[in-house]
Amino acid sequence: MTRTVPTRYLVTGAGGMLGTDLLAVLADRDATGLTRAELDVTDRDAARAAVEGFDVVVNASAYTRVDDAEADEPAAYAVNALGAQNLALATAAHGATLVQLSTDYVFDGAATTPYPESAPRDPRSAYGRTKAEGERLALEADPSGTRILRTAWLYGQHGGNFAKTMLRLAAERDTVDVVTDQVGQPTWTMDLAEQIVRMLDAGAPAGIYHGTNSGQASWYEFARAVFELGGHDPDRVKPTESARFVRPAPRPSYSVLGHDAWLAAGVEPMRGWREALAAAFSTGALGAQ
Repeated sequence: MTRTVPTRYLVTGAGGMLGTDLLAVLADRDATGLTRAELDVTDRDAARAAVEGFDVVVNASAYTRVDDAEADEPAAYAVNALGAQNLALATAAHGATLVQLSTDYVFDGAATTPYPESAPRDPRSAYGRTKAEGERLALEADPSGTRILRTAWLYGQHGGNFAKTMLRLAAERDTVDVVTDQVGQPTWTMDLAEQIVRMLDAGAPAGIYHGTNSGQASWYEFARAVFELGGHDPDRVKPTESARFVRPAPRPSYSVLGHDAWLAAGVEPMRGWREALAAAFSTGALGAQ
């Protein structure tokens, strides 16, 4: 079927942090949101029926409990891999576009320079494996209609996230210990939602894109910025190392993603993470600045 100019949008996982911001960005367009309770993406027939009549599907539905996935990988695989495949099969059948959200966890986290979009997948956790399979299966099922959008270190107004946790701890504790040896790109979900819409409006070709705010920071640097913008003394954030926080799933040491695909598609990469964080505070997404 011939793909047409997008007019109707479907957001799956619409009750989450990104899904809620996507629906806000699409408020002046013909957009429908389905929460995980309203659409089980692991049900192939339900996915196909839900996609009918839509021009664009943004799949923000995911199993994101990284540590739980280590003990229950089949449950994560059902949502992250088979769910992505089901939606891609549906968009292929209906001639729609799929934007499949993915993650930095598809990489090994051992790099020292930003991962290009073409870097080989080499996940080290159950969550990463299931998301990597979701990418592969979606691209295989609908290669001409699928855009993979990898993101990382998300924070925003809706739902729990690191920035909100830091603000809560700032009110509860004198000091907070935060690791310095994990580096990535703090990314505001509102910026990501707007970037997705820009990508679709620009007619960016199928393929893989990295949806993160520009620059890089350690969790420690991110926490200090949150404290400062939240009106707290950033020196209350104390540096520590990951060895102090042993968890079931390994965390990537380096999660900085390159943005060359945006420029090739004629779309500007997302702004710097510090500017985005300041905007999140100034708009009230994380409280008043």
